[in-house]
Amino acid sequence: MDSQKLMDAACPAISDNGWLYYFDPATVARGEALGLDTFEFYFLGRGGVLGNVEPAVVMSAFGYFNPAVVAMMWDAGRAKVDPRTAGREYFAAAHEFGRQKLTGADDLEGFVRAATRVIDHAKEQVAGLSLFAAAAAEPVPEDAPAAAMHQLAVLRELRGSAHLVAVVAVGLDTKVAHLIRRPDMFTAFGWSEPGPTVTAADTAALKAADELTDRLIAPAYAVLDDDDAAALLVGLDSIVPRLGGGTIPTT
Repeated sequence: MDSQKLMDAACPAISDNGWLYYFDPATVARGEALGLDTFEFYFLGRGGVLGNVEPAVVMSAFGYFNPAVVAMMWDAGRAKVDPRTAGREYFAAAHEFGRQKLTGADDLEGFVRAATRVIDHAKEQVAGLSLFAAAAAEPVPEDAPAAAMHQLAVLRELRGSAHLVAVVAVGLDTKVAHLIRRPDMFTAFGWSEPGPTVTAADTAALKAADELTDRLIAPAYAVLDDDDAAALLVGLDSIVPRLGGGTIPTT
């Protein structure tokens, strides 16, 4: 299968579903057991794979949040829990979410096999993809439901990290990119209204960044033969209805 057609079919589902464990009640409860509130666990859990770094490092990997919000949540969280511990617990929440939602789903093994091939190839060229590289270094569980959710989350970090690189490469302010892509979530990322004025040039730059994102990750998807490409898509067709889909925009 042509890699562009494969990405067009797979990446929206990956982006819409790879995050769904973030604010699941069981994930929130796991964070509370560590002494972290919902958003502290989100920042410390998702970013904890980077290690006990300074807030600016987390901001460089997350990209679209108000840096003051990142610093506040990160420092509040790591005062209570070591970031690496939180990172492991966040992936453990993903694994439990997968077991809850995907146990009994068909075609998970083929999906995990294909996703792992994409991820392993991308790991060979990770320059600039810090959050993906850190997430991809975490161990994958052996059972298929947990492994499928794990790799779904890592594939989402692959595209998200590549897209952040692409946005910077085309010269677009990440705050502006966020406003264009997620206008309804502008304040949720810590920004105050009114936001910056968006120009036609900004919109064109984001389109160019989307195209560059595809070019950056295409080699990883291109390693799949037709059988594995089909397995990735068939697996997603089985996974998505069980997870319930997602509503946030791609990347």
